[in-house]
Amino acid sequence: MTTMKDRMLAGEPYLAEDPAIIADLVRAARLTERFNLSPAGDPAGRAILRELLGSLGADTMIRPPFHCDHGYQTHIGPRGFVNVHAVFLDVARITIGADAQLGPNVQLLTATHPVEPDARRAKWESAQPITIGDNVWLGGGVIVLGGVTIGDDTVVGAGAVVTRDLPPGVVAVGNPARPIRSVTAPS
Repeated sequence: MTTMKDRMLAGEPYLAEDPAIIADLVRAARLTERFNLSPAGDPAGRAILRELLGSLGADTMIRPPFHCDHGYQTHIGPRGFVNVHAVFLDVARITIGADAQLGPNVQLLTATHPVEPDARRAKWESAQPITIGDNVWLGGGVIVLGGVTIGDDTVVGAGAVVTRDLPPGVVAVGNPARPIRSVTAPS
């Protein structure tokens, strides 16, 4: 028998009120609360992150406060930096490559809800993964929606809303975010 958690992990519509999903949310909430009470850079905080997240690369720093839904769906490569007030709604997998830099208040939102009123009223949800390549810089307040891939070396300007894939090596801005030039072009 397929459970709601199985459906969630498979990217299918699911009901979040499932006891197994709630248990995962509670686990993540307890761990993020402990992490958020630790001073930035504290080794005890890093140990909490290793317990919380699916994977955490060497020399990657996440500054508290930080929020995620499940934790085990988030994988961050080495030498990254996640600034304060990051929100990772990791219902689906979030993959962040090596050397990525995320500014303050960045939101990675894999979760979505149906547009149809009856399905939304019935509390159905779903999610799509987010993939952020190596050496990506997301400026402060960037929002990335589910189903998006951001290519290596791309820079996304502060406040942008990324609704579609961005290729490698571009500077993208706006809502919705759109490439405006190559990262190698003169400014």
